[in-house]
Amino acid sequence: MKIKKICVLGGTGFVGRHLTTRLANRGYSLRVLTRHPQRHREVAVLPGAELVEADVHNPAVLPDQFRGCDAVINLVGVLHEYSSQRFGAVHAELPGKVVDACRATGIKRLLHMSALGADAAKGPSQYLSTKGSGEQAVMAARDLAVTCFKPSIIFGPDDNFYNQFATLLKLSPILPVACPNSRFAPVYVEDVAQAFETALENDATIGHRYELCGPKVYAFKELVENVARMLGLKRLVVGLPDGLARLQGKIMGALPIKIFSTDNYLSLQVDSVCSRNGLAELGITPHSVESIMPMHFAAKRQRRRYDALRQTAGRA
Repeated sequence: MKIKKICVLGGTGFVGRHLTTRLANRGYSLRVLTRHPQRHREVAVLPGAELVEADVHNPAVLPDQFRGCDAVINLVGVLHEYSSQRFGAVHAELPGKVVDACRATGIKRLLHMSALGADAAKGPSQYLSTKGSGEQAVMAARDLAVTCFKPSIIFGPDDNFYNQFATLLKLSPILPVACPNSRFAPVYVEDVAQAFETALENDATIGHRYELCGPKVYAFKELVENVARMLGLKRLVVGLPDGLARLQGKIMGALPIKIFSTDNYLSLQVDSVCSRNGLAELGITPHSVESIMPMHFAAKRQRRRYDALRQTAGRA
């Protein structure tokens, strides 16, 4: 299946930025759909990339944007609900619209981002159950050549997860953590991007779901303690009992800007670890957190020291 041009949904997000850069540098032409092209000019300057303003949730828009492409990649996902983005619309309904638009335009190849633990029937949270519904919709499209990816938490220098905890740890000597024993196998964003690229023109991956994990499993509390250690900070990370974890989710979920919610708490009831790591099946050796993030945090400390020296010199 020779592919030259790809339409990417969610191409301006965390994983999308890495994947579009990788694919553009491999010579693919890209059409990247976004509601806010003015915010993502770093994508527009990629070789062979076209940044298009489009509402991907409008089913009338998708066929127009898919025409002329050979494949579609759907990376769209949200961790928190707001009035303008609901789990059902983003995770469950959009994949069905993508399938319909692929059929309408004759596109056969579809790569879809799901999540580890996604399950339409048994997912304990709205996030996981709606992710499962979307995965179910694309995998049921037997007339399309579909490959699905189910990663654990994805990390990288520009991620939200590790950097968010780094910020919180700098603000307080004590950090309470909900569900401290929940387990994760963080996977490097470039390994995830490589998995998509590897599968794109590999017919052997069609019809398969690939769980994607890093080489090491961490308890949530251990993971946060490691962030403090990488930052060179002495911090007390306190695991909350279940009742307080629920309360934390309820209170923080009511804030205008969400860091944690009841739905996140419910997602943490399922360990995010692979039963079988798809990276190995795709011939990819996963990178560890320890091989990537300490250098990132060290570089940030160095930049802060340099900026502080410049300010001191300027005042002198």
